[in-house]
Order: sequence, then C-alpha cells, then structure tokens
Amino acid sequence: MSNTVTDPVVEMCASAATAGPVRDVQPAKTVMLGESMQVRRLLPSLRRRMVGAWCFVDHYGPDDIATEPGMQVPPHPHAGLQTVSWLLEGEVHHRDSLGGDQFLRPGELGLMTAGSGIAHAEQSPDPHAPRLHGAQLWIALPDAERAIAPRFEYHADLPVVTDRGLRATVLIGELAGAASPGRVHSPLVGIDLELASGADVRIPIEPDFEHAALTVSGVADINGELAPGALCYLGCARSELRLRAATDSRLLLLGGVPFEEQIVMWWNFICRSGEEVAEARAAWQAELAGSGEVRFGAVSGYDGPALAAPELPPTPLRPRGRAR
Repeated sequence: MSNTVTDPVVEMCASAATAGPVRDVQPAKTVMLGESMQVRRLLPSLRRRMVGAWCFVDHYGPDDIATEPGMQVPPHPHAGLQTVSWLLEGEVHHRDSLGGDQFLRPGELGLMTAGSGIAHAEQSPDPHAPRLHGAQLWIALPDAERAIAPRFEYHADLPVVTDRGLRATVLIGELAGAASPGRVHSPLVGIDLELASGADVRIPIEPDFEHAALTVSGVADINGELAPGALCYLGCARSELRLRAATDSRLLLLGGVPFEEQIVMWWNFICRSGEEVAEARAAWQAELAGSGEVRFGAVSGYDGPALAAPELPPTPLRPRGRAR
C-alpha cells in the first residue's frame, strides 16, 4: 500500500525505546488513502515513529463498500522496506512489477520485500465483498539487507496458537514455538490475537523486544481497556503479556528489537540520506516518463495511470537516530 498524500512529511526516525515496561496510548491520525478510503495512521506519529523495525501502520475499516469502489491504490514504488498486508474482512487484489498477481483474503499473509525497488498496485476486485477491514504495515530493512532483490510471498496457511478463549495467528516471527513462514530481516513479531468474551490469558513475549498493541475490534484489556483506533506502546523488558476481554475482541501485537540505525522515511521510500531519496524519486519519475534505467518496473493489469511522486520538500532530508 502506498502513502498517497501529496505532501508527505519528513519522517526522520523513531523516538527512543523505553528500557522498561510502560503503557503509553497514542491516538491515530485520520488520513485519506487515494480518493475513496479513510485510514487511521498509527505509525509514524508525533510521539512514536517505530516499534522495532515496524515503521508504518495503517488500520482501515470496517467500511461498508457495497456501493463503493473500495480500495483503489494505483501502481507506485517502494524501496528499502517490506510491506505486510493483513485482512480481517473483504478481499484485495495485489499486482506487482515482478508479475505477482494474487488475491488476498482474511487469514492470508501478503509479504512484499521491496529491497532495491519494486512497484505494486492494490484494489478491491469487481465485484467485491460488502465490507473491508484490515491493516497495512511496513518493516524497515536493515542497511545490510535493504538493497536485496525484491520478492513477493503469499502464505495461505499460518500457524495458530489457542488457549482458553484465545486464538493467535502468527503473521511474522514466533509465538510459543509456532513460527511464521514469512521471511524478515531483523528480529520481529506480528500476531493477530482473537479473544472470546471473558478471556483472561497470558502469552509469552520476548523481553529484548519493544512491543505495541492495536485493538481492531471490541475492547481488549492490557493493563486497562484499549478501545479500537489507538496504539498502546508497551516498552521493553516484558516476558509475558496478560490479555483480557469482556466482549469478543481482536488486536494486533507488534514487536521487535529496537531499530537503532539512522533512516530517512519519505513517501514510499526508506533510505539513509536525502540524496538516496532524491535518486529513488528521480528513478521513478524517469520510468513514468519512459526514460532511464528500469529500477521499479511496470505493473500489468491495473486500469489507470501510476502515481507520480510528490515534490521533494524545500528543506534537506537528513537521517536521524531513534532519540529525538
């Protein structure tokens, strides 16, 4: 999924990871995705820009799209990151410049590694289901891996852990010995947690990771209620997490080793300098104009033009570390 705003802010880095456990609830920012969808942007935010290598989180829906076009994101480029597509309701058609052509449905993982460069498009099929609900997440690639060859992975069967009213699907990483087949390049975890009404369970988590949770439906309790539409940052140094729910609830748990590299995140690129961002933008614009070397490639099958890159900001793009 693209960051489709025409004047993207300069995302310099993450705020410092907290050495111990905390509970910091931060609200979402509502932004438009294309012309027809509103999403709740939870990362990056003014208070926190990363959780481990997770650097971008959009939560959308549940939306009634029975008479609407639904998701319509034209071809656009990515570099230096991985995208994780996760649906709770509905269906999305993914196409990419490697020739990937895949319908994604609830419980199925779409994991795209941009590496040195890839382009893709996402749209609701026609006809499509009446409701759309899901999350789009990005992972920053470490410097040693960010120029690898691009790839797209589709995993229809993911490991599930169950325990007394809990159903946990492992998108990324591992939980209680159950490991996702999705390939990532830094220590990470991403789990879809479904809690039945009255559930009260504890799950093991990695104390060296920082974690955050997003309630996507119901009202989960993590040391206090967490209503949908906000991100609860939990800090580090926890070996387990207690989860409770008075009603059927669902949340996403994200975590990873604090990402200490300096980065610049602008539009759909994660780079290490302003010069690299400018080079990536210029390469994409040249491809749209039909000139220059092909770095990102063309997406076949999408009916409409690709997204042009926004103008670069007037101020220099400078890399920063996690601390403000």
